[in-house]
Amino acid sequence: MTRKQRRASLIGAGLVILGLAAALVLTALQDNIVFFYSPSDIAERGAEPGERLRLGGLVAEDSVVRGEGTDVRFDVTDFAETITVAYEGQLPDLFREGQGVVTEGVLRPDGIFAADTVLAKHDENYMPPEVSDALKRSGNWQGEGATKSHAETYGEGSYP
Repeated sequence: MTRKQRRASLIGAGLVILGLAAALVLTALQDNIVFFYSPSDIAERGAEPGERLRLGGLVAEDSVVRGEGTDVRFDVTDFAETITVAYEGQLPDLFREGQGVVTEGVLRPDGIFAADTVLAKHDENYMPPEVSDALKRSGNWQGEGATKSHAETYGEGSYP
């Protein structure tokens, strides 16, 4: 074998090894690549209590209950499933009912999601792509290209 052929063989073998390593890493991290899970995804997946997850969806109307100090409970929904979230801390300024939210924490054995981080959308027009995709999959998307109007779905005067 000439030096050129040997060098090409070494480079080819190195690329194959690098490709295998990347495939192994991506396979091992498959569940963590998702930015967040919707309530329906968590119900389908059967998340184990104590498992660290990101939960995203819309804050359900009339679900925010403030406790003592900075304790708060609210429901996150994708209109097919709903999960109650318990959070202790300062909520983002733009947090409110009917708005998109992503929370990070663990699912407790009682089915309540104990969040340690809450992220709210940054303005009235923005919705994280993952939230809009989850709403489209569930048939509750009300944005551009939706097939039915908000009023047809929720009635006059309501806002999810």
